[in-house]
Amino acid sequence: MNNYLKNITYLFVISVFFPITSLANDENVLWIQSTTSTRDSGLYDFILPKFEEKYKVKAYVIAVGTGQALQNAKNCDGDILITHATSLEKKFVNDGYGIARSNLMYNNFIIIGPSDNPANINFNDEISIVFQKISNTKSKFISRGDNSGTHLSEIRLWNIAKIDPSLYSGKWYLNTGQGMGSTLNIAVGLNGYTFTDNATWIRFKNKKQHKVIFKNNPNLFNQYGIIKINPKHCTNSNHSVANLFYNWILSKEGQNLIASFKLHGHQLFIPNHLKNNNQ
Repeated sequence: MNNYLKNITYLFVISVFFPITSLANDENVLWIQSTTSTRDSGLYDFILPKFEEKYKVKAYVIAVGTGQALQNAKNCDGDILITHATSLEKKFVNDGYGIARSNLMYNNFIIIGPSDNPANINFNDEISIVFQKISNTKSKFISRGDNSGTHLSEIRLWNIAKIDPSLYSGKWYLNTGQGMGSTLNIAVGLNGYTFTDNATWIRFKNKKQHKVIFKNNPNLFNQYGIIKINPKHCTNSNHSVANLFYNWILSKEGQNLIASFKLHGHQLFIPNHLKNNNQ
């Protein structure tokens, strides 16, 4: 059984027999509520062993869409948050569920699609033109449809193009309700377009004839944030270890570690200036 399946099995067992919150106040355990892209990229496998060794703790990642991660944190099912929907993250703090938010790192979104590119999208197109071309040609577009940070960013771009994709749901616009890996597999299988973060695509193995169709546009910027959960709201969360992790990953050591995480020669995430940028 590979490490991913072991982690899933472990999380299933504890979720059935023990609530996550029952372990949250263990001084040697950290629960990270996280977006799926950071897990799927392999970032946690790279950085968490360094943190665990330094502070003699065990860190576990609960990877779901950003919307679900924020809700889980509101329910006190976790110690710290790493997500990528800045407006929702700020609201989380402003509503009293968090006490601090910092920019952690960033990369970019991309649009991938079939090599023959039936919508005839060009790299120099305006972002609105890209989505209008997909709509006008009724090319299959596979959306996560799961209220994740990626999904919310995708919908924002449809709005820029003045298109409501829900009007075409089940026709050429298809919602998976699943994570990025599954959505990419479906897009490849149906020979359609989809919207993904660059890090997940670089790591994705089932590319077949699909390729990057559109990239390097300011509207594709993908900011990740880290949030400390309010100890007054979640009294049983492990705030001492969460604070250690928050300060460590924003320190020069943690940020340099993120910068050194590469795959196939590509840097997957760019740290935010190696300093704590509170928002």
